[in-house]
Amino acid sequence: MMSIHFHEEEALGKALDHKLLKRLLTYAKPYRFLILITIILLLLITAIELAQPYLIKVAIDDHINGIYQPMIAYQPGEAPQQGVIFNGKEFVREKDLKSIPTKLPRYQIIETKGHIYLIQGVIPKDQAYQVQSINGKPTIISGGKSYVTEELSIEEFQLFRKQDIESLYRIGGLFFALLLLSFILNYAQIYLLQYTGQKIIFQIRQEVFAHVQSLPLSFFDKNPVGRLVTRVTNDTEALNEMYTNVLVNLFKDFFILFGIMIVMLKLNVKLALLSFISIPIIILTSFIYKKLAREAFRLVRTRLARINATLNENISGMRIVQIFHREKQQYEQFNKINRAHYQANMKELKTAAIFRPSMDLIYSLTLALLLWFGGKDVISGTAEFGVLYAFIDYVRRFFQPINDLTEKYTIMQSAMASSERIFQMLDQKDTIPNPHHPKPIGQLKGKIEFDHVWFAYEGEDWVLKDVSFTIQPGEMVAFVGATGAGKSSIINLLGRFYDIQKGSIRIDDMDIREMDKYELRKQIGIVLQDVFLFAGDIKSNIRLNRKDITDEEIKQVSRYVNADQFIEKLPNKYDEEVKERGSTLSQGQRQLLAFARTLAFDPAILVLDEATANIDTETEHLIQDALNKIIHGRTTIVIAHRLSTIQHADKIIVLHKGKIREMGNHQELLALKGLYYKLYQLQYKDDFPSNHIAI
Repeated sequence: MMSIHFHEEEALGKALDHKLLKRLLTYAKPYRFLILITIILLLLITAIELAQPYLIKVAIDDHINGIYQPMIAYQPGEAPQQGVIFNGKEFVREKDLKSIPTKLPRYQIIETKGHIYLIQGVIPKDQAYQVQSINGKPTIISGGKSYVTEELSIEEFQLFRKQDIESLYRIGGLFFALLLLSFILNYAQIYLLQYTGQKIIFQIRQEVFAHVQSLPLSFFDKNPVGRLVTRVTNDTEALNEMYTNVLVNLFKDFFILFGIMIVMLKLNVKLALLSFISIPIIILTSFIYKKLAREAFRLVRTRLARINATLNENISGMRIVQIFHREKQQYEQFNKINRAHYQANMKELKTAAIFRPSMDLIYSLTLALLLWFGGKDVISGTAEFGVLYAFIDYVRRFFQPINDLTEKYTIMQSAMASSERIFQMLDQKDTIPNPHHPKPIGQLKGKIEFDHVWFAYEGEDWVLKDVSFTIQPGEMVAFVGATGAGKSSIINLLGRFYDIQKGSIRIDDMDIREMDKYELRKQIGIVLQDVFLFAGDIKSNIRLNRKDITDEEIKQVSRYVNADQFIEKLPNKYDEEVKERGSTLSQGQRQLLAFARTLAFDPAILVLDEATANIDTETEHLIQDALNKIIHGRTTIVIAHRLSTIQHADKIIVLHKGKIREMGNHQELLALKGLYYKLYQLQYKDDFPSNHIAI
């Protein structure tokens, strides 16, 4: 039996995040080339984003405010680079020179009270000055010194501004080109990333679904459908967000963080270190959030699975709910489960509601410190305004990836909680394994032997006890007995949907545990009392995705089992739409389709598990006619409560409390006057005198 079982309310395993991540990354390995391209694109995008504040800093300090920077006056033609020619001199800004000559005069442009002056000399930034008229000429007085001064007209001032304006045009063009390039690269990166993420999730869903199909029926006995649906849908979607929003974009956030730190240190070490004060506080806050968030996400996933399970159960059983007028009680039950889910979500939201504002508070405090100290440095002249602006922009950009990391961490916690459940299910072992080297079975003849078989679904609560019988090829054998006698268990064991604990089951003198169970099941056709039909059409429900079964063969088997009598009356005949579970068809019609489906697969062994229990008299005649045809040449096992359907069986086996009590044909068992005789009397008491009925 299953050694592991999901208990949603129990604490999940304490698997380390890095182990889960390592396992998750194995799914990304086949797409590593696409991921590498995405990372390269992210590097380029990061470089473009880091360049934008720097370009603005250059525009402010070198060109918008650059007019007020010190200049060196050269003789025309002697300047190392092109400058501004004015009054027979060529002026070049000191900042543009590799080395500053000490013997040449220095000049500076200042602006005060709406007038613009060119002075010989440089006034320190933190030093006040005033304009005086000496001998009718304007003179700048500062620090006890007077400077040779010449007032500039608007046209003359524009002459000095010409290079700045041209440079600003170039910077603006470059800025726009970078924005355009960033748009193109972002589009390519997002498309590649989403494409890769969807491919990975597609692969995971396929693996989960395939694994679910491979699990034994005992697994589904213990796990509600809604819980399994949560695994394949909600939990895999949580992983999708991790792959598309976290896996690669995490690189981008770290690239930006480290890039900003390097640029900040290069621009101004003091302001950079001041900005980095917030890092230890961020790390501490994140650590606290990690402890709180993980449990919150686990609880949300658990409660969500319960909601899905409850919804599936109630919607599937809506007929019973309405028949017994249990709407109010079921609503109250759902309300309780839904409220628990709501409370779990609120716990998660409260955790996130504390963390995100904490990051905003840390950002605001960092910005306040930067403005306080950086502003003082700009006023004192030890730092340029463009550098302060760049720092403000970089701090904003610095916290943006931190906030993104916050959201990504939230997604990561959700993904970790989901991956624990997905891997827990994927780690479920098939308790009915295929042999490593199965014996080839070919086309079965249909000889079946149960040799001292003991079987229990749980522990030693035996359902079958020392059961032995032999069915020869082509025989029709019926099993009868009270509910719980073990009839259906024999069918489950024959197809190896469960494994026995003692004894052996042989088909054509070969132990079924030595056969490939899938090849075995292909040769056993089972018609159940409760026929399950899939949403689709009539043809697809008979074919069940076997492409080698042609439309003509479908029509042929339908005629053979008399299903064509109702199919041909449908508006679209074999293309008629079948609703979920075949809700638009009657029980008898669904049963006839089940016969057609089974016959289309041409099994060597035919099993009818109470297939005519709920059929109306008219349909039963059609089925009996079909049965007489399809059992010919096949080993047939019939489980039936209606003894009228098995009177012509070659052998009837009577089960009682897991043991074989009687065995023989109809007449032989009646002559024994045992259990079969009593069952027959109960069903046909009108044909017997009342004093003959023994219970």
